[in-house]
Amino acid sequence: MVTPTEFKEDVLTLAKEVGIEPKEIHIRVMKKKWGSCSSRGRLTFDKKLLDEPKEARFKVILHELLHLRYPNHGRMFNSMLTTYLKNIDKNK
Repeated sequence: MVTPTEFKEDVLTLAKEVGIEPKEIHIRVMKKKWGSCSSRGRLTFDKKLLDEPKEARFKVILHELLHLRYPNHGRMFNSMLTTYLKNIDKNK
């Protein structure tokens, strides 16, 4: 388990790596999903994510960060997600 502060630090670190600056990062109870983002740059993550393994947390964080640049699950979004996930796997 990580603390909310550590989780937010991970979000900011990964955001810097992909060149995206979230405006706000929130952690709260979410019933149906791990995370969401708004068009204004607000990222919200489910509190249960703090208990997940690092790899799972990073995949969700990356997914939401990329939505700040690519708001749908189109070709470019999927291409970038695949590329960054491969880079994360290499750096283990």
